[in-house]
Amino acid sequence: MSPLNLAAHLGQDEFLAQVFHRQYRHVPGALSAPRELISWDDLNTILATNRMDPPRLRLSMEGEMLPQYRYSAPVSTRRHTVWQRLYPAELHARLTEGASLVIDAVDELHPAVGRAAMELERWLRTGVQTNLYASWTAREGFGVHWDDHDVVVVQVDGSKRWKIFGPTRTAPMYKDTAEPEPPPEKPLTEVVMRSGDLLYLPRGWWHSVAASEGERSLHLTFGIQTTTGAQLVSWLADDLRRHDILRMDLPVHAPPGEQADYLARLRKEVAAALTDPGVIGRYMAARDGEDVTRIRPSLPHIDGVPAVPGVRVSLTTARADLELTDSGVTFRACGNEWDMATEAAPLLRRLISAVPGSVSLGELADVAGVTADDVAQVITELVRGQAVAVEGGAG
Repeated sequence: MSPLNLAAHLGQDEFLAQVFHRQYRHVPGALSAPRELISWDDLNTILATNRMDPPRLRLSMEGEMLPQYRYSAPVSTRRHTVWQRLYPAELHARLTEGASLVIDAVDELHPAVGRAAMELERWLRTGVQTNLYASWTAREGFGVHWDDHDVVVVQVDGSKRWKIFGPTRTAPMYKDTAEPEPPPEKPLTEVVMRSGDLLYLPRGWWHSVAASEGERSLHLTFGIQTTTGAQLVSWLADDLRRHDILRMDLPVHAPPGEQADYLARLRKEVAAALTDPGVIGRYMAARDGEDVTRIRPSLPHIDGVPAVPGVRVSLTTARADLELTDSGVTFRACGNEWDMATEAAPLLRRLISAVPGSVSLGELADVAGVTADDVAQVITELVRGQAVAVEGGAG
């Protein structure tokens, strides 16, 4: 766990039982050192060392994205490629005029934010993308709007006023059958987020945000991917292809009686799957095993992990799945699956419990009661499957 531990500040089990997907929660002063996540110096370094085009990096004002030429200029390289060079003076001018600076997926650019996102992923069992927002004026960057995912907001520096209007449609989706009704004129509540505050907002809740307190603002928004019934049914449609009736062509040209018979057989298989009390668990295990999350190579160890006890390794995903079987254990992570002996279970459990941190090969050997050579062989296979990364090029 990181020293920030957003799950603990939000309320852990009580949050999941009473707040998650149901209502907003504001936790004033939750974090004593929010700049451990990211600082203004960190932001300056990210801007100076990464080439980011819209929409990854963008300026927004009153719901509109500013054209890139207003704060950057094209640069041609000697290899005849063109990239947009950020011009700080123009960037400062646009921000002074009221634009908000946005960086999408900053969790992929800054390790501390990535670790906090992985903590949330492990707790909530779903993917998390973290966006950064910086603003200096009371002009709203996005107007009154709703998001198609839940968010956890961390106010890093300064303050920002959130007007929260509530939802007008139950759990609206990005791909939906109808748009939510417009929000009421008056907000349900107003929350001033100050440095160290946390805010949770369910998807579909209308809100507007502005740095209207007379000071600059820097905050992070952890966007939580949805896990819906529509997604379960979509996965189930693929899973049920093991049954002949799901693979058969629709009897488009058959008489009504044959069509009814086909639908009855189809309904039987689908109903049986949905009455299985373990279907949600199977779906989540499959989804966890497919999660890839952030890219983490293991250079220089391209030929295998050295059997050195001090070498530290970590899972690249917060949502690996471990299943005990009659013949041993099955480990699923990053779209891959490994069948291993039962003796590997303690090693794998320790890897999972260390997320988002790392653990040494020596500790894994002690936990499993095997040699460092044995551990190195297992870890090498997991590295090849992108599920484990070697930390810091050790060894």
